[in-house]
Amino acid sequence: MGLLYANDGKPQLPVLIVGGGPVGLVLAILLNKQGIKCSIVEKTSRHSRHPQAHFINNRSMEVLRKIEGLVEDIESLQSSKDLWRRYIHCTSLTGTILGSVDHIRPEDFEKIVSPVFVGHFSHYKFTALLLKHLQKLDFQVYGSEGMDCTSHEPLRGGEILMGHEFVSFNSIDRGISATVSFLKEGKPIERNIQCSILIGADGAGSIVRKLMGIDMKGVRDLQKLVTIHFFSKDLGHYLLRERPAMLFFIFNTQAIGNLVCHDLKEGEFVLHVPFFPPQQNLKDFTYEACKKIICNLAGRSILDLKIVHVKPWVMDAEVAEKYISDDNRIVLVGDAAHRFPPAGGFGMNTGIQDAHNLAWKIACVMKGITPGSILHTYEIERRQIALFNTALSLVNFGAVNEVASELGVDLYAAKLVHRIFNYTLGSILPIVVQKKIWDGILKIGLAQLSKYILNENNPIGLSRLAKVRNIFDDGRSIQLLYPAEDLGFRYLEGALVADNDNEVNAPRVPSRYRRDYVPCADPGSRLPHMNVKVLSNLDEEPISTLDLVSGDKVEFLLIVAPTKESYLLARSALEVFGEFKVELKVCVLWPAGTMNINEKETKVALAPWNNFLDVVEIKRSDNSLSWWSTCEMTEKGGILVRPDEHIAWRVKSSCMVDDPKLEMKRVCSTILLGLKSDYFS
Repeated sequence: MGLLYANDGKPQLPVLIVGGGPVGLVLAILLNKQGIKCSIVEKTSRHSRHPQAHFINNRSMEVLRKIEGLVEDIESLQSSKDLWRRYIHCTSLTGTILGSVDHIRPEDFEKIVSPVFVGHFSHYKFTALLLKHLQKLDFQVYGSEGMDCTSHEPLRGGEILMGHEFVSFNSIDRGISATVSFLKEGKPIERNIQCSILIGADGAGSIVRKLMGIDMKGVRDLQKLVTIHFFSKDLGHYLLRERPAMLFFIFNTQAIGNLVCHDLKEGEFVLHVPFFPPQQNLKDFTYEACKKIICNLAGRSILDLKIVHVKPWVMDAEVAEKYISDDNRIVLVGDAAHRFPPAGGFGMNTGIQDAHNLAWKIACVMKGITPGSILHTYEIERRQIALFNTALSLVNFGAVNEVASELGVDLYAAKLVHRIFNYTLGSILPIVVQKKIWDGILKIGLAQLSKYILNENNPIGLSRLAKVRNIFDDGRSIQLLYPAEDLGFRYLEGALVADNDNEVNAPRVPSRYRRDYVPCADPGSRLPHMNVKVLSNLDEEPISTLDLVSGDKVEFLLIVAPTKESYLLARSALEVFGEFKVELKVCVLWPAGTMNINEKETKVALAPWNNFLDVVEIKRSDNSLSWWSTCEMTEKGGILVRPDEHIAWRVKSSCMVDDPKLEMKRVCSTILLGLKSDYFS
C-alpha cells in the first residue's frame, strides 16, 4: 500500500515506527511483507554495539522463519549449541562449581514440537542482520546529513532515519503529525512527519508512552546493577576448553556477578554486578576497578582484557496500563509496553511476538478489511501475555536469589539493608564516610562466602551446600528453556471465537520448573507443528503445518479433512470470506498412509474456488499421534488459523455445524468486526 492522503490533500505515510531496535525492525519487515509502507526514526546516530539481549526463544525463531533467510543466517553465525547449553553456579570461573545445569535434552534437537530451535545471538548482531534484510527490501538508512531532512516532502516509506529523535505529536484528521528533531551542521532542526499510525517501539524509557500519558504498573527497582561489556580471547579460550556455558552465576568474598558469555570464540562477555548508589558511583568503575572485579570473579589473571563499555541499569518488572491510544492511531510495542527482569529472556522475545501479532492487524486496517477497532485486540491479547511473562520473570529472579540466599547472601536482604542505611546514616553522614561504612557492610556480607565457612567440614557450610545441591537436584534453579510458556501461550479473548463463550479458563500459574509443551488446538493457541508433504510436490522436502500460513499477505487458513461435511464447510468459508474481502486458503489434510489419494477430489469439491492445497501428514513413527488426534479433534473437524499462526476458531466435527454459511458469517464478524458471538444467535 502506497501513501495515503489526508482531507487537506497532503500525502500521509501509513505507518511511522519510532525506535530502530530489533522489535521496530522486525515490525517494519513484517509490515513490508504485508504490503504496508512504513518508515523508522531512531534517535541514536548509529546502533549500539552493546550485546544486551542475546536469547531468541522458540516462538520468536518461528516468527523469524517468515523472513526469508534470516533464521539460516542466525544459525550459521551463532556459536555451537554445545557452548551455551549450560548455566553454571560457581565460586569463580576457575573455582568450585556449586551447581551446573544442562538445559538441552536430546529430544530438543529433534524438532518434534517446532520446525526450529532456539538461538543465542547478541542484540547488536541481530540488529545488523535485520538492517541487512530491510535493505534487501529497498529500505535506505540515512543520517541527518545524508538526506534533505529539511525538505517538507513526505516520507515515501522505506526510510530509516538515524539521529532523529521523536519529540512530540499532534492528532490530525485521519492520523498523527509527529515531530522529530535532528542535528544539521550542528544546529537542531525539527521536521513534521504525517502518518496514519504511529508505533512506539522506543524502548523502556519510551517517549511515545510518556507523551501518551500512559503509566507503567508493577514492581520497580528490583535491583540496581552495573554492566561491564568486555573482550578477552584468553578468558574465552580457557572457558571453551574447561567449562563452556552461556551464563555463570559467581559468588565469592570479593564480588558477586552474573557473567553472560556472548561469544566464547571471540571472547565477548557482559558482566552484571550489584550497584549501590550513592555510596557507589559510576565513576568508581574505572578500568582498573573493573579489571579487578573481573579477575576476582574469574579467579585468574586475564592478559588481554579490553573493556568496551560500562553502564548502570535498573531492573524493573512493569507493564503499561494500556497499549493503544488516540483513537487506535498510536500503539506501543516491545519494551515501550513492558519491561521484565532478564531472567528467562522474555523481554525481546515478547516484543518480537508483539510485532507479529500487530502486523497483520495493521495491514487489515490499512487495506480497509477491518475497522481500526481490531487494534484493540492486539492490546487485549498481548497485554495478557506480558502480564504473565512479568510474573514468570519475577519467579525466575526469585530462583536466582534462592541460590544466593542459601549461600548466605540474600539479594533482597542486601537491598533492604541498603534502603535502611540510606534513610538513617546515609541521610546525615558525609558521602566519604557513608562509602567507607557501606564498603564494610558489603565485606561482612560477602564473608559468608568464605571458604572457611562454605566447606563441608563446617556444619554451617555443609548445611548451606546441601540446600544448594537440593535446588539443582529438584530442578528449581533458573531455566533456559520454557517450552510450555514459549510455545503454549494462548490468547483467551481477542480476535478469535472461543469454543464456548460461557467457559472460564483459569490463567496458568508461572512456575520455575521446566514444563513441556503440549500441542493444543484451542482457539487462541499457536497452531501445532507437524511435518506434511504437499501432494503436488511429493518429491520435495516436508514442510511444517506452520508453513501453510502465508507470511506475505493477509490470508487466513482453514484446515479440514477430505470428507463430504468438511468440503461443505470449506465451500461456505470460501464464500463468506470472499464477501468480507479477506483471502482464505483451504488446506485439505490427508491422513498418513492414505492409499490412492485422488488429487482431483478436492478440486471438484471446491470448484470454482482454486485457493486450496492438498497435503498428507508425515508421522514420526507408527506410534505417533495423527494430526487430528494431536489436536484432540475428529477427522471431520476444522481449524481456522489467523495470519499470525494462532487459531481463530475451530469446530471439533463439522457435523456440529447446522448451517455452515451462517456459522462462518458469525466467525468473520466476531474476528474482523468485533461483533459479539451471540449477534447471530
